[in-house]
Order: sequence, then C-alpha cells, then structure tokens
Amino acid sequence: MTDAAAVASLLPKVRTIAHEAGQVILRFYNGGIDAATKVDGSPVTQADIAAEHVIIPALHHVAPGIPVVSEEAAAAGHRPDISGGRFWLVDPLDGTKEFISRNGEFTVNIALIEAGRPVLGVVYAPATGDLYAAAGPGTAVHWVEGRHDYPIKVRTPPADGLTVVASRSHGSGGELENFLAQYTVKDRVSCGSSLKFCTVAAGKADLYPRFGLTSEWDTAAGHAVLAAAGGRVEQPDGSPLVYGKDDILNPFFIAYGW
Repeated sequence: MTDAAAVASLLPKVRTIAHEAGQVILRFYNGGIDAATKVDGSPVTQADIAAEHVIIPALHHVAPGIPVVSEEAAAAGHRPDISGGRFWLVDPLDGTKEFISRNGEFTVNIALIEAGRPVLGVVYAPATGDLYAAAGPGTAVHWVEGRHDYPIKVRTPPADGLTVVASRSHGSGGELENFLAQYTVKDRVSCGSSLKFCTVAAGKADLYPRFGLTSEWDTAAGHAVLAAAGGRVEQPDGSPLVYGKDDILNPFFIAYGW
C-alpha cells in the first residue's frame, strides 16, 4: 500500500470520529452552554473538552503511533513529540465564539500532517450537518446529513470580480484593505471557523485573506480540503503555510481558490 493509499484509507474512519464528536457537541449546544475563559483569554466550553475526549482516543485507536496535537490538551500543557514529522492536528470545537453566540458556524477540525503539509482533513459543522473531507488532490467532497458525497473544487475567478470570505469574529483592519486593493472585489461574505476555507474549496468564494492570529489546529483541516479542491494557502510573501512549528501559531496567510 502506498503512503497516499494509506492516508486515504484513514479518511472514512476520521469522518466517523468527527461526526461522533459533533454529536457530543450538539448535546451541549441544545442543552445549554457553559463557557469559561482560558489563560489566553479565549473561551472554552465543556463541549470543547467532551469532544476532545472522543477524538483523541479514537485517533490513537485507528492510527496507533501517530501523535495527536489537540487544542485543549495543548492548553493544559500536553504536547507530544512530533519530531517524526507525521501527526494529527485537532481542534475539537473551532469557532467557540460562534458556538456561544449560537449561530451554528462552528466545526470539528481533524487534520493529518506529513512533513509540514496537511494531507488529510475533515471539517464537520454539526449544527448544519455539513461535512467537508479530503485526502489528497481531487478528493475533496461535501457531505450533508442524509445525502451522498458531492465532489467539490475551486472555481475560476469570475471576470466581474472576486467574492472574498472573512472572519465573522475577527476583524483585520487596514492590512486586509491594503491587500484587497490589488483585486476587483465584487462581494464579501462572512462565516465562522474553518468554514471559510470550505467556502472557497466549494467554489462559492475565491479568496480568504487572514491578517490576524490563528493557531495551526484552526487551519490545517480546512487547508487540506482547499488544497485537495485545487486551491492553495500561502503566506503574504508567497511561501507556503506549514505546520509543526514550535509555538503552534500561524503567520498571516491568504487562502486562494486558484
């Protein structure tokens, strides 16, 4: 079995894990949200922690020996050795602010990193039933609860202007406007969490610039889906966005649908 085939064989299992974690999150979402504040000032809920308790053991079960870097475990000081170059990156509940504000735009993010690149990604939005998944070029799909997989790919940027997707919770200010000045922008849409990558991957938007702080687990799964759909994620200087950095923080980046 080739490495690519081995990675692809993990995808159905990872989709199931993300879906199960999402159902756990929904129980909290529908039953009342108990939010606290982490040391860095960001919110955390019992749902984040409960979802992580589903995901980490399940990943260890389906892929023994591949370390898991997960947001809440990392916040508690647990950081495995990832020097081997292959590891999972997990955000058990991406878009906690969206979760707390109850707008439905929060996701479960699971990605597999190899040599700094995301080679598999699952983004599941349990409140809407949308799941995006990919494991290599040409494999990106969108699945909606109760329906079949639908292949997705980026679109050719429209001649009359780009649709730009931006964060609902985080403004970017002057740097964003300066960057966008080089393009003809027809429309701007807002959405939360890593759904921004998926919106570009599905050909519903063309550009997602992020001039603000993110962590690797925020972006890796969506990055994998977008790359598989024919897009790319780069730093402002054109160099690729890579994973496995010591501080787990991302530089500014731009996600392109071309």
